Amino acid sequence: TNSLTTVWRLFKNLSEDQQRYEKQLIFEHPAFVKLCQQLLRDSRRMTRADLVFSLHAVVNLGVPQNTLLVQTLLRVCQEKLNQLDNRCISVLATTLAGLDKDKNVSALQAGLQLLVEQRIPSIRDIFILQNLMKCMGKDAPVFLKKKLEMAVLKEIDHLTYPNARRVFLGLVAMNYCSIPILNACSKKIQENIHDAQFWHLILILEACHSLQYRNIKLFSTVADYVNSTVCLLDKRQIILFLSAFETLGFQPSELMGVFAEKVTEDSQFLDLKSLLIVLRVYSRLNYLPRGQRHLFFETLHSCLNKYLPQISNTELLKAVYSLCVLGYLPHRALDQLLQKDSCEGLILSGDLYKEKKEMMLRCVRTCMELDSPSFMKPAFVPTENSSSLVSLNLRKAREALLELLGDESMFRQNVQLPYKYHIDFEIKMDSDRKKVLPVTATDNHADTSVQRLAFLFVPLSAFCLGTTHPQGKLAMKKRHLSKLGYHVILVLNKKFQEMTNEDAVEFLKGKIYSGNA
Repeated sequence: TNSLTTVWRLFKNLSEDQQRYEKQLIFEHPAFVKLCQQLLRDSRRMTRADLVFSLHAVVNLGVPQNTLLVQTLLRVCQEKLNQLDNRCISVLATTLAGLDKDKNVSALQAGLQLLVEQRIPSIRDIFILQNLMKCMGKDAPVFLKKKLEMAVLKEIDHLTYPNARRVFLGLVAMNYCSIPILNACSKKIQENIHDAQFWHLILILEACHSLQYRNIKLFSTVADYVNSTVCLLDKRQIILFLSAFETLGFQPSELMGVFAEKVTEDSQFLDLKSLLIVLRVYSRLNYLPRGQRHLFFETLHSCLNKYLPQISNTELLKAVYSLCVLGYLPHRALDQLLQKDSCEGLILSGDLYKEKKEMMLRCVRTCMELDSPSFMKPAFVPTENSSSLVSLNLRKAREALLELLGDESMFRQNVQLPYKYHIDFEIKMDSDRKKVLPVTATDNHADTSVQRLAFLFVPLSAFCLGTTHPQGKLAMKKRHLSKLGYHVILVLNKKFQEMTNEDAVEFLKGKIYSGNA
């Protein structure tokens, strides 16, 4: 056992290329063959710790699972399962997690699950608990996940930074979101942020995304720490952080500003994959660098032009879409994208992403028209009421408007506009925003004495996390509605629904009328 575990400890610290070479030498070595034969003979006489650690070492060194040696060790572990202490259970669980399902593995996993259930109350070591969380996995019964959660919470006061990080990943492995545990782990990580390694922080952010856990304090702490160490990081590492924050819908504005400067100073490091990530991040999080917006766009556009001869149609669509959402039209890329061959090759009948690609192409064409410098505000915008029925989450708003304005003729609901844009409520007012006009009074958009208000009741997810800063698609819609002659008012629907009826009326009153009305 000591020989095998020592070989494994040395082996695991090698690079992949070294491991391949050393593995061949190990397997061809006559002493290794003798060692395996001895292990096979003595397996039933070994102590529980030697047995479990030998299996762990043999499996991790790459001895095939279907060999007599591995199968014998699995069967002996079944026989001695009740004799295993908590540490051995943890090591065995780790080993089994790396094996394919077969008769012996399934039997041992079933027995181990029953044993873990019995032993959980006696386990005081968070390291062992988090390891069991990881190894029991997402297929563990809910009651077992809850037992593991309660055991961790009992020991939460003794949590260290390394264990906090591991518990995070253990919850991901179980696909189990325990807010009390995650809050405690987040606090410990924030306290020890300067001890965190680059990859650890990336894994923590990815874990938050997997568990749909949103902790603005944690994200801000990580973003500030990365920003303070940005000169020590490789540019591709910064891109990984930005990508992780983008999946969480969190805008690390200072970090994005610093990275935008780095891009404009020298963009040579941006390969096609990195460029597409950067475009996606800045587009979705709707970040435009202060003072160097045009230079930043021009730099990204220049990078994109460099890759036009080799880029695929799908990648080209993603890149162009991202720039269009930000309000920038990359003309060369647009010309290539909208060629007949490119468009026909993009949307195939069996494509799983057909609808998404059609939506992106529609947005690109809309941006080409509305964001063009030559676009003039139309004198007339054709509108129609898509339905007289108001969805459940807009009924409160409708009732508040009726109470405030007194009549259904003073507003329109579910208004459908060109370019597939939709408005929840439309209100017409005089130019001073002091008087509401009946919606049938005029349809002349060019009439400067009439203001059109467009109310959009939007979900929390349409804003960057913890802010009222709209994400890319909502910002684009707001920009385009303004081009069509509307004054757009964004209302956070969740917050509005929590208001009393009286507060809802007062809130809309403040949004509709000007301050001196």
